Amino acid sequence: MRLATKGKLAVSAAALLLAAGSLSACTGSDSAEGAGTELTFFIFNEPSGAYQEAATKCSDASDGRYTISFEFLPAQADAQREQLVRRLGAEDTSIDIVGMDVIWTAEFANAGWIEPWEGADEQAVTENVFESVVESASFEGQLYAAPFTSNTQLLWYRKDRVPEPPRTWAEMIEQAERIGPDGRVQIQGNRYEGFTVWVTAMLESAGAQILAGPTEEGLSEAPTERALEVMGEFARSPAAPNDIDTSTEDSARLSFESGDSTFMLNYPFVYPSAKENAPDVFKQLGSAVYPRVDADKPSRPPLGGINLGVSAFSEHKDLTFEAIRCLVQPENQVTAATLGGLPPTREDVYGTPEIEEAYPGFSDVIKESIDNAAPRPITPAYTDLSLALQRALHPVGDIDPGDITATYEELRDKVEQAVKREGLL
Repeated sequence: MRLATKGKLAVSAAALLLAAGSLSACTGSDSAEGAGTELTFFIFNEPSGAYQEAATKCSDASDGRYTISFEFLPAQADAQREQLVRRLGAEDTSIDIVGMDVIWTAEFANAGWIEPWEGADEQAVTENVFESVVESASFEGQLYAAPFTSNTQLLWYRKDRVPEPPRTWAEMIEQAERIGPDGRVQIQGNRYEGFTVWVTAMLESAGAQILAGPTEEGLSEAPTERALEVMGEFARSPAAPNDIDTSTEDSARLSFESGDSTFMLNYPFVYPSAKENAPDVFKQLGSAVYPRVDADKPSRPPLGGINLGVSAFSEHKDLTFEAIRCLVQPENQVTAATLGGLPPTREDVYGTPEIEEAYPGFSDVIKESIDNAAPRPITPAYTDLSLALQRALHPVGDIDPGDITATYEELRDKVEQAVKREGLL
């Protein structure tokens, strides 16, 4: 037994062959502890049922040694985190499997709330997983969670208005302005986590890193100012949506589906939504990788997703590790993609018929985007840091592209306060 540490498609035979022998990972222990043990999985209620299907499959494969039950968290990520923090902070033994947003790893690991993954366990859940995703599940060089499902943003555009998608923000702004009122670019500019996602992608794409370490600001001046300049130029241009200061993923989707926008940065959920709600727009829907800040530097798209941790206070740690190894197997990731549209974390799952059908014509774009994605800063102070970025840069229209220095200095100051936990936010 490990000790707590401080610091609507069925899966086809082709997909199952992809993970030949993988179900053996679900039945690898003979411990008597597993005689009908109930493992509680704390996670949001994913609407497609993909997580429940995976849990049922793994419970059945355990031959009665364990069953996975669910304790559903609120729909909003902030409320999910709040409930988990409260329970884990109280050393609640009812939690076994911790369903975590990718941005919580460092905080939970630093607090001693989740167990590290080591040896064969670590190898089993990182094999063929994108490096960017593994990074999101790690803290200070140690893996603390098993990557389960991923997500990223693509550039969605109207093929009838733009024969070829723009490669850079400058090209996109110029094309949008030339098209006119219907050329707008939909983003997430409200003061919330979606804004932090955009800021991170812009800074990283310019070659800047927000942090040099978990508690050290790392905003190099030239690339940071370049990213801020592009953000300010966009916000002040006719290409920006009228509601930029309050825009979210869903408002961006609705505006794009209405036909009054040509470009949109958003997650893959917009594809089935447009197909159902806006068939005329859907016929012209194209996808491409996230635009670059500079033509000579690759873009660093956003990275989202869910990682699974073992609670440090679980009374069934060995079985919980075993169950998670089963949950993250390739066939379960295929199910999550086909039922819920949630991209797999494993590179080797892409190219299968199921994934091609789940993301028709753009599975390769998703794979490339996750491969090149930039995880949001990995720090125990992430919540404070996200608020700092929002406070320093929102509303983005206040950024003067002709005088970036003041914005840069304010950004650096607020980031440093946040990671040093100076309590000024």
